[in-house]
Amino acid sequence: MRAPHTAHPFPAFPVYSCAFVADDQFVVGGGGGASRTGIKNKLRLFRVSDDRQLNILSELELEKDEDAPMSMASHIESRTLVCGINSSAAKLENSGVNENCRKFSIGGDEYKQLVTRGTLSSRNADDYQRVTVVSPDGRFLAVAGEHDFSLLAYDTLSLICHPIHVTNGEIYDATFSSSHVILATSSSISFYALPTFSAVDNEKSPRSKKKGKHKSGPQLSERDTSLQELKLVKAFEPPSISGVPFGSRIIFRAVRLHPLQQDTLYTVVNVTLPRAPKTKTAKKRAYVQKWKITSSSEDHTFDARVEVTRKTCDGNLTCFDASPDGKLLAFGASDYSLGVLDSTTLAPLLSILKAHEFPVTTVRFNPTSKLLVSGGVDSSLRVVSISEKLGGQC
Repeated sequence: MRAPHTAHPFPAFPVYSCAFVADDQFVVGGGGGASRTGIKNKLRLFRVSDDRQLNILSELELEKDEDAPMSMASHIESRTLVCGINSSAAKLENSGVNENCRKFSIGGDEYKQLVTRGTLSSRNADDYQRVTVVSPDGRFLAVAGEHDFSLLAYDTLSLICHPIHVTNGEIYDATFSSSHVILATSSSISFYALPTFSAVDNEKSPRSKKKGKHKSGPQLSERDTSLQELKLVKAFEPPSISGVPFGSRIIFRAVRLHPLQQDTLYTVVNVTLPRAPKTKTAKKRAYVQKWKITSSSEDHTFDARVEVTRKTCDGNLTCFDASPDGKLLAFGASDYSLGVLDSTTLAPLLSILKAHEFPVTTVRFNPTSKLLVSGGVDSSLRVVSISEKLGGQC
């Protein structure tokens, strides 16, 4: 199916992340990164019109030598935003703390930094906050770098549980159900039980409510014995896929829970096939999988299994999102394409083959599921109008 879409170039502004803060407004994070490219790192607030035109409402230029906003998530009701932005190398060397997790409020067209937190134990300049996810109820925030995962209280960015350091694979994504935070690493999908709401409320201490000056929350290095341990309920390795030969490398790349159905989960799996003789590179494939989650409070059983698997492209998927109405799934790929699937059957509904000039870095639906925005390091955004007739088998 064809859908109206419009490309918007923004010279010298490679795009890495975006999030909607209203149905017709979204924030984009981009820039030249920590390297001295001369391209400034910024947050930009856009308004999108009914005919997909963009108007820049405001922008926040980050401090010199800080990294680009590599991931972000918003809470629309409070009009707040959390971003992953690495501190400058000089600040990290002087203070020993990377204030990588930052929360902003957006009042009108102005940004106000509310609180920061360091969640990365690594001092590797290449590590960054690649995962930023807010729970649907707005209480929890999941953030992660390559190997460090933290569960925070969204209001204050206070630690809820002891951080997890993953040694078996890299962390790529996370999603929330009403009872679990689900972590996707290259080697597994892990379900962790969320702590009780009272544990979260206890983190909202009076000192965290002070107004006025920008605040920095306690950092990762602090070891608080009052913190809970995240309880691992169950973990699943990448399942076998029909037609994928033995010896292929299969990794999880993204995970999303169905917005309206707690028993339906989606994963993205990237596959690298065994390299054929006399070839320089191995072929790649990407798949989207639909899982069925089953649990019982009576006998305390918990399980999940794959119901549908769909090959999406010969290449890797780089980003993934589910529409808030639960009808559609969107993905960006390393072959520069943008696609939309039916969430029930995983049937392809929409494909834009050359959405960008480089691999797609971010895709997001707006709150009413009527728009899809994608971005890339080619310094461009693309806005797609989503018809109500697209999909619909929720």
